[in-house]
Amino acid sequence: MKFRLFATTALFALAALPAVAAEADGPTTVDSVIVTGARNPEDPPVVATARARLSETPGAVSVISAESYASRFTATTADLLRDAPGVFAQKKWGGDTRLSIRGSGIGNCCHNRGTLLAQDGVPFNEADGFGDFQLIDPMIARYTEVYKGGNALRFGGALLGGAINLVTPTGRNAGADNLLRLDGGSYGTLRVHGELARVVGDWDGFAAVTAQTVEGWRAQSKGQEQHASLNIGRQFGEDREVRFILSGGFVHQEIPGSLSLAQALSKPQAANAGNLALNYQRDMGSVRGAVQTRWRLSDATVFEGGVYATWKDLDHPIFQVIDQESRNWGVFGRFDTETELAGKRADVFYGVSFRSGDMDANQWVNLAGSRGSQTAKSRQNAKALDVFAEGRLFVTDQLAVVAGGSYGRAEREYQGFKLAGVASSFDLSRSKTYDWFAPRLGLLWQDETGAQVFANLTRSVEPPNFGALSPTATGFTPLQPQEAWTAEVGTRGRRGPILWDVAIYRANLKHELLNYTVNAALGIPASTFNADKTVHQGIEAGLDWQMNPALRLRQTYAWSDFKFDGDVQYGGRRLPVVPEHVYRAELRYEHPAGWFVAPSVEWVMSDVMVDYMNTLKAPSYAVGNLSAGWTLTKGVKVYVDVRNLADKRYVSNVTAVTNAATASTLVFFPGDGRSVFGGVTLSF
Repeated sequence: MKFRLFATTALFALAALPAVAAEADGPTTVDSVIVTGARNPEDPPVVATARARLSETPGAVSVISAESYASRFTATTADLLRDAPGVFAQKKWGGDTRLSIRGSGIGNCCHNRGTLLAQDGVPFNEADGFGDFQLIDPMIARYTEVYKGGNALRFGGALLGGAINLVTPTGRNAGADNLLRLDGGSYGTLRVHGELARVVGDWDGFAAVTAQTVEGWRAQSKGQEQHASLNIGRQFGEDREVRFILSGGFVHQEIPGSLSLAQALSKPQAANAGNLALNYQRDMGSVRGAVQTRWRLSDATVFEGGVYATWKDLDHPIFQVIDQESRNWGVFGRFDTETELAGKRADVFYGVSFRSGDMDANQWVNLAGSRGSQTAKSRQNAKALDVFAEGRLFVTDQLAVVAGGSYGRAEREYQGFKLAGVASSFDLSRSKTYDWFAPRLGLLWQDETGAQVFANLTRSVEPPNFGALSPTATGFTPLQPQEAWTAEVGTRGRRGPILWDVAIYRANLKHELLNYTVNAALGIPASTFNADKTVHQGIEAGLDWQMNPALRLRQTYAWSDFKFDGDVQYGGRRLPVVPEHVYRAELRYEHPAGWFVAPSVEWVMSDVMVDYMNTLKAPSYAVGNLSAGWTLTKGVKVYVDVRNLADKRYVSNVTAVTNAATASTLVFFPGDGRSVFGGVTLSF
């Protein structure tokens, strides 16, 4: 409690610091992920525009520019989101990541749930909300938008974790007409990335490819991947354009699996014995296409919308060989209008998002990575509809009252097929429909310098996906949607050399989808079930200090206090997986001659709960890193990125279990050992 009080007091002190900071005489150079009300002149115009647009949100949002990670090795979603305050994104192995925003998806052992992942508004998630990280290529993003919790209303959703949207470069805003980048380093890592950007009259085009291969630090962790993206657009006057975006990728990744705590700390390069025996791996391919438009209808109204379709194929030998082919399509549209109400300035956005998907799912006996006899066959169809609106009324020139909400509807249709000679298979046809309304109220105050104070109260709703519904011969698991009311207050802005972003939130949840021990007497029929009441509360903070024109200190801190509230099995115990305290800092020195050096630290300050009964923990840790780079000539840059300088053995993240006294504790993922990466970028 003393440490918690200290941390809270310290963060409030950081938030108050800009109010008394002196104005800097020299320019500030900030490629921060923090949104500010005032534009940063050092950002490319497209990123500055995105920051200004997101700053209209009365809640925690951020923008990650491609420039902010161009001088380090960024291969996974965890690398991309490293400096986003309050976003817990940790690598497991290969491209697999544990992602949680405000405690979203804690009950998932793998993959993504509770946060929308998208590129150009096109979801990586399936229509039922289930998602993957491996097909995301951070190199094919001009910038990335992070909307925490209910602040993702512009996407129509109402998820606890919000939304993360990568935006593809265009021929007009790409960093260079031609770019070639070569990266390589430890564990047999080699990556090649190339880009072309062109503008011809009203037309523009952008194309990029990435290819990577890696031997892996651990046994059973080899991988390779290829990504490609094409973005062609035509303008029809000011603020009117149509775009065609096509992307695809293929990922092959061996899966080393999780270990015991003793193994993770003593033999971290080992693979799980079961993964070795069954040759766990993942082959995944995808093609995604969209036609989108931004069209100014009048001086006051702009329409943005599009249609898209995706195809994905998964061949996944794990405990069995899982083969899934899915097809998703959707349409979305949103109007942004500036108006007046009772003589006061106002604006409003409103729109609709519809998604539909079907999946052919099959399973076979796993014979060391090959298919044996078939054990399961099903077809899964899902639909999702969101109708949403939000308006701002400026009761004064500096204070806006915000109100809005979304109506959501989710449909699940499942058909299982009986297989000859397979006793566990069955004919089953089931469907389930959920619908809800998620309102939102907020306040947004901004002073003449662009500094902001915001507050909001938002309801979030997450219907269960097919994995949670776990169809059996008796039907779906009787689950209810996960619901929460989240209250949030915060501030962001810049004073002289100080740039800050602080949010404090508390979410009261009902029916959170978590892990349980099956107990018919307590009314718990399945291992994934609804909790009664839980509480998620915490602090998300970022502070950048440009100490002088050459020296910048960047810091982020997250306090995550997640716990049960009188649960039938777990009482008031803490929820596992997400560390309670995480601190990151980087001190970057930029020399006028064109080189930089940047030591950094990642510090998980407290042990991490592993089981819901709170009997087992993963130890806290601190890892030091060092990066450096040089601009050799115009358009030629090189970098070196050294990670885990002390070669520390630590646990990067865990999978939750109900009770460590009775369940398997092979749930620890070791963090990578010391590694060195380097690269060169040519742009012309």
